[in-house]
Amino acid sequence: MTATNIVQIVWAISALGVIILVLLHSPKGDGIGAIGGQAQLFSSTKSAEDTLNRVTWALTVMFMGLTVVLSAGWLPK
Repeated sequence: MTATNIVQIVWAISALGVIILVLLHSPKGDGIGAIGGQAQLFSSTKSAEDTLNRVTWALTVMFMGLTVVLSAGWLPK
């Protein structure tokens, strides 16, 4: 397994993660708290939404960075 293959796998997982997390966001600002029961993992609905936002942004930055690396061909083949 080459470095390019490993980066492509991480890239695909981050893409799926971004899709799932964006779908978890509520258009009314309820976010993960509207799912019911899920917000009990966090201390409050506000912290649940903040955590969801941070994880979404982190995965988005990872996805975009890996997209640049893969498209530029900076990794050995």
